[in-house]
Amino acid sequence: MEKIDFKKHYKSLYKTSAKEVVSLEVPPLNYFMIDGEGNPNTSQLYAEAVEALFTLSYTLKFMVKKGELGIDYGVMPLEGLWWADDMESFSADNKDDWKWTMMIMQPDLITADLVDKAIAEVKRKKQLSALSKIRFETYSEGVCAQLLHIGPFSEEGPSIAKIHSYIEAHGALSGKHHEIYLSDIRRAAPEKWKTIIRQPMTN
Repeated sequence: MEKIDFKKHYKSLYKTSAKEVVSLEVPPLNYFMIDGEGNPNTSQLYAEAVEALFTLSYTLKFMVKKGELGIDYGVMPLEGLWWADDMESFSADNKDDWKWTMMIMQPDLITADLVDKAIAEVKRKKQLSALSKIRFETYSEGVCAQLLHIGPFSEEGPSIAKIHSYIEAHGALSGKHHEIYLSDIRRAAPEKWKTIIRQPMTN
């Protein structure tokens, strides 16, 4: 059976420096995505969205592994796009105003037909209210700057400022604040959490 590690395949996207900001061209990628708003720490929709995304992603992974393709791959990490209608209020003090898109990248071998079959399989086994909110689509960011943040989310400020300073020296900010969660926060200590912070930019 063929095994593919897509985090290694897309190494520059999922492994980056914690010391210096790097710029890179992010290709168009396919994702399962769910939109929502509100404080992720208290929002029921947020919890339901994350559960649905992972449930569908793992269901699809095992379908591909046991199906005609016979390919084994690891489910990719959770990612999030974050913003506010009024970006002046986009701060840790106003999480209730936050809007978000939670998402998990899907390999190129995943087709719309496979997704439909996986959704049907999940529906057969579980009642997930957020499942109907998932969409499967391509997301394109282009040129971005990114940095690995190590530590709790509440201490991301200096890392974000470092990225913004880099972008302002080389161009201008564009697009949405993007985070990639490499750690299982249920198991790892907060001071060891690893989060890639990515910001699209224009030259």
